[in-house]
Amino acid sequence: MRDFGAGFGYLVQGQKWVGRHGRWFGFGLLPGLVTLVLYVGALIGLGYGADDLTSWATPFADDWTSPWQGLLRGFLTALVFVFGLFLAVITFTAVTLLVGQPFYELLSEQVDRTEGGDVPESGLPLWRELWISARDSLRVVLRVALYGVLLFACGFIPVVGQTVVPVLGFCVSGFFLAEELTAVALQRRGVELKERLGLLRGRRMLTLGFGVPLALAFLVPLVAVFLMPGAVAGATLMVRDLRGEAARDEEGEGDDGMDGGHIGGEGRNAAKPRRVHTR
Repeated sequence: MRDFGAGFGYLVQGQKWVGRHGRWFGFGLLPGLVTLVLYVGALIGLGYGADDLTSWATPFADDWTSPWQGLLRGFLTALVFVFGLFLAVITFTAVTLLVGQPFYELLSEQVDRTEGGDVPESGLPLWRELWISARDSLRVVLRVALYGVLLFACGFIPVVGQTVVPVLGFCVSGFFLAEELTAVALQRRGVELKERLGLLRGRRMLTLGFGVPLALAFLVPLVAVFLMPGAVAGATLMVRDLRGEAARDEEGEGDDGMDGGHIGGEGRNAAKPRRVHTR
C-alpha cells in the first residue's frame, strides 16, 4: 500500500505545484474550460434532440396506443441521454488533453524545468503530436469501453455485482486516466503507448493511487476542469519517478555537493537545463 500512498502523494504535489505557480494554473485551465463549454453545448443539444431521435428510431411504435408508446419512447430517450452522459464522462479527459496538447506540454516541460535535469522534447511538429495523441486516446477509450461492457455484464451477478464490480470499475477508470495524463510527459520522452502501459503496470499500485482518487473527483466535470492543471503537473512528477529521473537528478546534485540555485525563483539549476530531443 506504500506505492498507493505515493501515487496519491504525486496527485497532491501536482496540485501544490500549480498553486505555487499561479500563472501556469490559469494557463492550464483554458483547455478544460473550452472542452467543458463544448460538452455542455453537446449535451444540451442531445437533450433537445433525443425525443426526435427515438421517434425516428422507433417507427414501429407510431400506431401504439397510450401509454405504451410514451413509456417505450420515454425510456429510450432517457437511455440515449444517459449513454451520452456516460460517453462525456469517459472521454472528457482525452478530449481535454487533445484540445490542450500544446498547453499541457508546455506546463509539463515547466515542471521538468523546475525539478532540474533535462527537459525532453518530442522534436515532432504539432500536427504529428496531435495525431499521436488522438490515435492513442482512441485506443485507450476502446480499451475502457471493452472493460466497461465486461463489468456491466458482471454487474448482474448477485452481491459481487453490487460490491466488487464498482470497485473494479473505479480501478480501471483510474488506471487509464493515469495513462492519459502521464502520456503528456511520456510522449515528450518518445515512449509509445504499449511501453507506457507496461511501465504503469509495473507500478500498478502507484498508478492506482494517482488515478483512482482523480477518477472519483472527475465524476464532476467542473471539478475536473480545476484539477486538470495540477493533475498534469503531478503526472509529470510521477513519470520522473517511474523512469528513475528524480533519483538520477538527486545523485547528480550529491556528486556536485550543491543544489544549483534558482531560475527566476522557479528552478533549481543555475543554468537553463539542456533540452533534448527523444525522437
